[in-house]
Amino acid sequence: MSIKIEVYLDYVCPYCFLAKQTLDEVAKEQEVEIEWMPFELRPYPTPTLKPEDDYLPRVWQQSVYPLAEAMEISIQLPSISPQPYTHLAFEGYQFAKAHGKAEAYNNKVLKAFFQEDRDIGELEVLVQLAEEIGLPKQEFKQALIERRYKAIHQQALKHACESVGVTSVPTLVIGEQIFPGMPRKENLQQAIEVAKAN
Repeated sequence: MSIKIEVYLDYVCPYCFLAKQTLDEVAKEQEVEIEWMPFELRPYPTPTLKPEDDYLPRVWQQSVYPLAEAMEISIQLPSISPQPYTHLAFEGYQFAKAHGKAEAYNNKVLKAFFQEDRDIGELEVLVQLAEEIGLPKQEFKQALIERRYKAIHQQALKHACESVGVTSVPTLVIGEQIFPGMPRKENLQQAIEVAKAN
């Protein structure tokens, strides 16, 4: 019996990148279906964070880097300033999802931002990433220019806020249980067992 895990993420959240590694481990050991769900921490026109300000470097030094080191994951504070808005990247995700490449797309976008310092708010960068995972380049680009997936993305955000009550990312939903924040592997395994029993 496959258990569904809904994971609410934003592409500019380093904890989402780290949590994905834990989820990948669990998915190798358990029969689970992971569905990635969009949530924008700072939707346009809310100002996004700047890496040269005090807040981001402090959080990374105190929390992100130690956690990544313990998990043996390579990650760096992106230099893009201000941080990109993620609505366009998420519209690209909806395109990738419709073409059966949701998982590959998420991997690519997160790695591009946190390991390659690429600006995932830029159309041309997203087009390159899409092409690198085998999505049709021109069709993808046109879909984003025309904002073809805007309504689907907005509906997904509405679901996250109104139906689930997501306020931070990552947030995981397993059965009736909701886990805000960085998931511990043992907690996930326990939640999966509970969901199976129900």
